[in-house]
Amino acid sequence: MLSRLPLDWIPVAGLLAALLLLWVLSRPSGKARPLPPGPKPLPLIGNALDVPVKDMGQVFRDMTLKYGELVYLNVVGQRMVILGTHEAAVELLEKRSSIYSDRNESTMVSLTGWEWLMTTLTYGSWWRRHRRAFHQFFTPTALDPYGPMQELEAHRLAHRLVKDPEHFLTHIRRMFASSIARFTYGVEIPEDDDEYLTMAEEALESFNQAFIPGKYLVETLPVLRYLPSWFPGATFQREAKVWKPRVHKLRDVPWEQALKAIREGSAPPSMVTGLIQRLSRFSGEEHAEEEIVARNVAAVAYAAGADTTLSAIQSFFLGMASFPEVQRKAREELDAVVGPHRLPVLADRASLPYVEAVTKECLRWKTVAPLGVPHRSTQDDVYRGYCIPKGTLVVANIWWYLHDPERFPEPDVFRPERYLKNGKLDPDSFDPADIAFGYGRRACPGRHFADASLFLSVATVLHTLSITAPLGVDGQPVKLEGRMTTGVISYPEPFAVDIKPRGPWAESLLEESWKATR
Repeated sequence: MLSRLPLDWIPVAGLLAALLLLWVLSRPSGKARPLPPGPKPLPLIGNALDVPVKDMGQVFRDMTLKYGELVYLNVVGQRMVILGTHEAAVELLEKRSSIYSDRNESTMVSLTGWEWLMTTLTYGSWWRRHRRAFHQFFTPTALDPYGPMQELEAHRLAHRLVKDPEHFLTHIRRMFASSIARFTYGVEIPEDDDEYLTMAEEALESFNQAFIPGKYLVETLPVLRYLPSWFPGATFQREAKVWKPRVHKLRDVPWEQALKAIREGSAPPSMVTGLIQRLSRFSGEEHAEEEIVARNVAAVAYAAGADTTLSAIQSFFLGMASFPEVQRKAREELDAVVGPHRLPVLADRASLPYVEAVTKECLRWKTVAPLGVPHRSTQDDVYRGYCIPKGTLVVANIWWYLHDPERFPEPDVFRPERYLKNGKLDPDSFDPADIAFGYGRRACPGRHFADASLFLSVATVLHTLSITAPLGVDGQPVKLEGRMTTGVISYPEPFAVDIKPRGPWAESLLEESWKATR
């Protein structure tokens, strides 16, 4: 009898029954419109074996080429639709955003402690309160006063690269973490203190792995959350036990430190000081709720700013070492516009179309978020004659949209010229930022901050430094493979480059800038 089984085995006893129920419920009704085409599912597990564990963008691209614009998968009862074109993503995720802005009620979210993250919140009033509190600080007008700070951090990055080029990946991470920490919490990360960097890196590792579509069976069968951590296949339990304290630390520790500085009267203007001022408009229970919102959105800003743009600038270094002709053209433009007596600033941006094009290509060439975070439909819908049932996870194959050779010829080539015409930005060219930052109401709200930091980093490094591939034993430049990691956010696998100042003038400029701001 079931009552005589050890308690640890009770979830297992119901597993087959749950699988069977999900399979029955997920089968289409004969009277319904047809589901989109896709690979044939197996009994009970459906298309679980068709969902790849790596190179997901490429595998889903192949499915699109075989089955069409919409590809239907059923992973142990969880319906998924892969959108094979940018046009389908715009139509559904933007034009029909009222029914495609939800998120999956993820078991891994609660297990890993990310239930406060705006990206994972289900669509509704609680999410809208977070979005409203966040958005007011990230409009172009609200960001204007922070432009000089972003310029300073980009200049400091180049200085660190001159002094210690070998650890360029560490310096890149420090630059983005420092920029967003100053903006969000009013904290300047000391040169010899990695607490804020480590805090973000450790917590974001869990986000990057926990939300890969189809990776964890517990997302489809929430009953598995009750499996003991020692049980075979319960790796997610062991991982979550490590990740959850790190995630809560990222949310709580910087917030408490910022509040302490405000109480002591030593806090500079920041997002947090603005959020605290905003709280004065509320009272009672609403005040308590809005304080939770404020803490959450501050952590969202720091986590996203410290991590997502990091991938794009790493790809920039990889691209410059692999395509040296791009550096040469960018330097010619920078030498003509900026000259040897100062460093680039945001005011130069309109006069640097080639550098702007390099920035765009950084977002396209090695895709930061290959599949984004899946949306979820909140009601039955029909697209091109196919039914998309309520509760379906809808996945935009962002990697494919940015590597479709019909839109971007020779997509594996780093080619800024694809955005230019007669030496100016081509208004008819396709801007990869319109894809890379996501779709509809779930598009990245920190886009303007990230875009400015990326441009300044690219411009400053190109103006002052030379990036080359290291030489092999034969004296020739080593070919950099450019492989990418697997995760919600994808990064270039570790690689080496040689970094040197363009000349004494560049080294002197960076040293003067460093001393002036210490």
